Amino acid sequence: MEKTILALLSAAFTLSAFATYTGDEDAVAKNTYVLVHGAWQAPYVWDAVRTDLVNKGNEVIIVQLPGHGNDNTPPLNLTLEVYSEKVIDAVSKVKGKVILVGHSMGGMVVTNVAEKIPARISKLVYIGAFLPASGQALTDLAYSDPDSQLGPALVPSADKLTLDVLHEKLTDLFVSDGSPADKKRVLENYRAEPAIPFSNKVSLTEDHFGSVSKVYIKTLNDIVISPGLQDRMIAAAGIKTVYQLPTSHSPFLAKPHEVSDLLLKIGR
Repeated sequence: MEKTILALLSAAFTLSAFATYTGDEDAVAKNTYVLVHGAWQAPYVWDAVRTDLVNKGNEVIIVQLPGHGNDNTPPLNLTLEVYSEKVIDAVSKVKGKVILVGHSMGGMVVTNVAEKIPARISKLVYIGAFLPASGQALTDLAYSDPDSQLGPALVPSADKLTLDVLHEKLTDLFVSDGSPADKKRVLENYRAEPAIPFSNKVSLTEDHFGSVSKVYIKTLNDIVISPGLQDRMIAAAGIKTVYQLPTSHSPFLAKPHEVSDLLLKIGR
């Protein structure tokens, strides 16, 4: 009798465990996404995307670059290396590989990070981002983009350590297709951008950066990094997996669910 009861309990436990596993499969963390914002922006831009990814069982880390958001590191002390170390520190706290995502200037950062820790990155994702070749700085790419409308709106500080964007041009440049609430958030969270990292060049190798799987998400109505420059960077990097969004420079604000869907697709 005792053996019969134990056998029944064992069978019930096995069935219960199996049912629990299959029923909760979607709740298990599938990927860890590390999201890196661009210039003149901060972690808040990823809020809706993070919610979508977490609701699908993923882990999400949003990196606040020094000198952005509520970080008050002096612009004089900021470089592309400083940004990169902040991202590397975030990745170091994760078990296993991450999907590393960079937007705009954040593309320079994630490129540099991929050169340093390629084994920790399963996918490198660029969203309307600068994608340099070895020896290039952001300024090299920006100056090669005649269709960008950002240049005439830039106002350097007297000490050349920061760059402002003309207030009346800000939302048209970054989120022209966003809601009034989106535009309000951009204006409320705006800060002048540290200038030194823009001129820092990357040094890349085939064994490191070249070994990482890459994806580019084009922003087709972008007037900050034009679709033409995006195409040239994609071709130069030899990226084969390319998606498109009919948005301005900030798709995670204007169409966050479309961005989330693509990131989930990339993570499968």
